[in-house]
Amino acid sequence: MTTPVAITFAETDLDAIASATGRVAVFVGADGKLDPGARRVNRLLKGALARFVESDAFAKLKPGDMTPLSWPANVAAASVDVVRLDRRPTMEEARKAGAALARAQGGADILALAGANPRAADIAFGLALRAYEFRAYKGGEPTLPGQVRVMVSKPEQVAAEAGPMAARAEGVFFTRDLVNEPANVLTTDDFAARLAAMQELGLDVEILEEDELEKLGMRTLLAVGRGSESPSKVVVMRWMGGKKDDAPLALVGKGVVFDTGGISIKPAQGMEDMTMDMGGAGVVAGVMRTLALRKAKANVVGLVGLVENMPDGRAQRPGDIVKTMKGDTVEVINTDAEGRLVLADVLWYAQEKYEPAAMVDLATLTGAIIIGLGHQNAGVFSNDDRFCADFMKAAAAEGEGAWRMPLGEAYDRQLKSPIADMKNVGGRPGGSITAAQFLQRFVKEGCPWIHLDIAGVARPPEETPLAPKGATGWGVLALDRLVADRFEG
Repeated sequence: MTTPVAITFAETDLDAIASATGRVAVFVGADGKLDPGARRVNRLLKGALARFVESDAFAKLKPGDMTPLSWPANVAAASVDVVRLDRRPTMEEARKAGAALARAQGGADILALAGANPRAADIAFGLALRAYEFRAYKGGEPTLPGQVRVMVSKPEQVAAEAGPMAARAEGVFFTRDLVNEPANVLTTDDFAARLAAMQELGLDVEILEEDELEKLGMRTLLAVGRGSESPSKVVVMRWMGGKKDDAPLALVGKGVVFDTGGISIKPAQGMEDMTMDMGGAGVVAGVMRTLALRKAKANVVGLVGLVENMPDGRAQRPGDIVKTMKGDTVEVINTDAEGRLVLADVLWYAQEKYEPAAMVDLATLTGAIIIGLGHQNAGVFSNDDRFCADFMKAAAAEGEGAWRMPLGEAYDRQLKSPIADMKNVGGRPGGSITAAQFLQRFVKEGCPWIHLDIAGVARPPEETPLAPKGATGWGVLALDRLVADRFEG
């Protein structure tokens, strides 16, 4: 797993600034006032910092932006990084500021003079998230991240605030690592083994193999994986840190480790991106890791369906009819609409086995959601306004883009089949909505449910404010906050 950058918190020591190597970061608000650390830097630089703060270049910086003053005189550091950040910034601004330092770090040590900023822990969190690098398969010597020392007025208090954030960062990194892995490494067997290893953290992990899935009647899930040499599996992770009799929250993830489209094969161009089609399962795994690391006082069950969608002589065909664990039959119109077939059985199993208080599923489900929302927001579908509002509040608080989409009986007409209970696709119009309507048929009445279509946000084509290009780990922070706000206490 990716090793996070080493961050320590120390009491502000103005005498240590001159001899600090690497990069020294100061934080200055829109008013231009310098705190004690910045004033010390300004004296060492013979007023150069104050002159920059009074310039148009500083005025153009947005909150969280950074400009380096390279090779300054009278200090050992190679750069003084001037970050625009008010003394009482928002959480998003503070994390953005930390991320700006991480982008410029380049292996150097950083001394960040956060002083009395109440968001010092978030500055460090943003730095840690952006410092992530996936280079397991790159040659040459890696550029190891330098040490980061954050000087604050109350180091013990800030360190206590940062403790749970370290657990959350590790959960995000775990998700990113999984999504970034190639499919020849992250097979269904390998994925399951990585999840089983989390038993060391206190999670109870159970792996359901194909013979057990057959007995349970998970025929739609098994049909998706029939064309692959990798065996289909369902992995169940249980964290029971809440009251003994409290019903758990169920998190369900689509784990298609590679998706060729099956017999309805995808175009060759861009197919290499389908290594990320297990993104939903990756997020569920990251959340469960976070909950275990921070010893969450909640009952949460994470279930992931692990399959590979390949074309061979045993693969399911367009026109096949398969029966779900629920008992409904599905006419398979397009074998590339396989994620919903996996989720249908796992959703039903989660309810039959655990009778959850609420349920969230995550999947890189449709290209249609990218057409509608781009790479800035995940699509949110729900049968429960209050539960959905709680999630949307959590996502907004963590700066993870989410947009609620409609559901309705009118869309169900697109799923009608003349020879089965339903089709697995409803045509191009409203494609992400009809996919959600399909899943809703496997949610029992009275169970609050949210479906998150994360196709656009799991691994966008460009870097994001808190992640380099590649997997983002979107959803780990929002779901962890949802657990904290609604299910702990």
